[in-house]
Amino acid sequence: MTQTDITTYKLNHTMIRIKEPKRSLDFYQDKLGMKLIGQKAFNESKFSLYFLGYDQFGAVNQGNSLWDREGILELTHNHGSENDDEFHVHSGNSEPKGFGHICISVDNITAACAKLENADVKFQKKLDDGRQRDIAFALDPDGYWVESQLIERSMTNEARHAKKTDLQSYRFNHTMIRIKDPKVSLPFYQNVMGMILLRTSEHANAKFTLYFLGYTQNKKASATEYEAKLLCSEYEGLLELTWNWGTETDTKFEGYNNGNSEPKGFGHLAVAVDEVEAACERFEEKGVHFIKKPRDGKMKNIAFIKDPDSYWIEIVPKNLQL
Repeated sequence: MTQTDITTYKLNHTMIRIKEPKRSLDFYQDKLGMKLIGQKAFNESKFSLYFLGYDQFGAVNQGNSLWDREGILELTHNHGSENDDEFHVHSGNSEPKGFGHICISVDNITAACAKLENADVKFQKKLDDGRQRDIAFALDPDGYWVESQLIERSMTNEARHAKKTDLQSYRFNHTMIRIKDPKVSLPFYQNVMGMILLRTSEHANAKFTLYFLGYTQNKKASATEYEAKLLCSEYEGLLELTWNWGTETDTKFEGYNNGNSEPKGFGHLAVAVDEVEAACERFEEKGVHFIKKPRDGKMKNIAFIKDPDSYWIEIVPKNLQL
């Protein structure tokens, strides 16, 4: 039997649904500096996919294909939604909650936020709002939250106060989803999906904990707290799990919305693997719930599984042809 090597896996992309491609592409390309690196229209099924990412020199974990890398955003457009006044996507931050945000690491957060404000981008949280003065949340055209956080690299004070920002230095750092029980979700992402827990951030006053996980080929698997924070800012393809204390024991808590039942918005995470069939055989052995197996339906070379909170995870081969 063909084997699969989980140390070669990559958190390839995050998919969100959009209403109108032009305005979303303008936002992610012009405002945030991403590049359109792939697209495909499925006219019979009446939807199109747009893949964006940062392709700057020196980007981390860049493979030879769209699928053999990390830090990709997939935008899914259902044809005709742009003309449908009743069509809206769900950001995941109003009830029913689930998906939280995507995060872009920037070189100079003050300058980056000023640039977005000058471009009339709306904010959920500006730098000066609230207690945390080192992060901000912008809103994309569909109302999804886009976190900006600082890459604390070797930036001189002169450069930091110059109020300049270089879009080419940005990175699609992480995707945040809410989880019910870390004692269930952490073993799934670590033992089943093969991720490494890179950083834990506990916020006792607000009663929540953040867990940052990722695949570590080119990452350190352990670090001090400062190094871990720096590490999580430097890289792409990380997953942030947010646990609000008490949900695991709350009998009235019905779970989080996975974005694929109404109201829809977030679609899935995607993990690129070496051998899809072998990876799925391993998932089956571990009792993972499948939405679609590799041989089901028209697309014979991809699969969809569910995590413990029913979020969808697409399993794609690194050599997939778009």
